[in-house]
Amino acid sequence: MREDDPPPNARQHATSTSERGSFCTAHCVCGWTGPARRSRERARTDAAQHSAAA
Repeated sequence: MREDDPPPNARQHATSTSERGSFCTAHCVCGWTGPARRSRERARTDAAQHSAAA
């Protein structure tokens, strides 16, 4: 593995966010879904924490 390659489990935990009305939710390809947030930044933080914990 090269130094700039992501860790092997990072591909299993690719996160994204989606908006519904005034709420933003983080999602992961593993099936995890974060809580609905009014703050996009907080939803992104939820996704980052999920990826780091996985």
